[in-house]
Amino acid sequence: MAPAEVGRFGERIARDWLRARGAKVLYRNFRAPGGGEVDIVARQGPLLLFTEVKTRTSSAHGRPLEAVDREKRRLIRRGANAWLKQLGRRDIPWRFDVIEIVLTDGERPRVHRVENAFGSG
Repeated sequence: MAPAEVGRFGERIARDWLRARGAKVLYRNFRAPGGGEVDIVARQGPLLLFTEVKTRTSSAHGRPLEAVDREKRRLIRRGANAWLKQLGRRDIPWRFDVIEIVLTDGERPRVHRVENAFGSG
């Protein structure tokens, strides 16, 4: 698979994984006006989740979480702020999660959620 295909496949896995755990996926690939992005915006109970999905075909180069660097966190925060601005309120509980997915030929995808990966509201 090409890298873009790996990413899209990982996002589908993450979406289904979240739904299986009772989350309602509100939006995929949210792009904020003026910059900012969130892979999945979901609601789990009263909590709003701004979720970054990182998919790898190998764990040889470290955890997928390690790819969420300072610049990526900045873009996710900008996307989350734009989403909250559209809602017209910031008084609901929310957090930033990262879902790590590792795809290995012949095996089920490994999925791990890192809750509150880099701060919350």
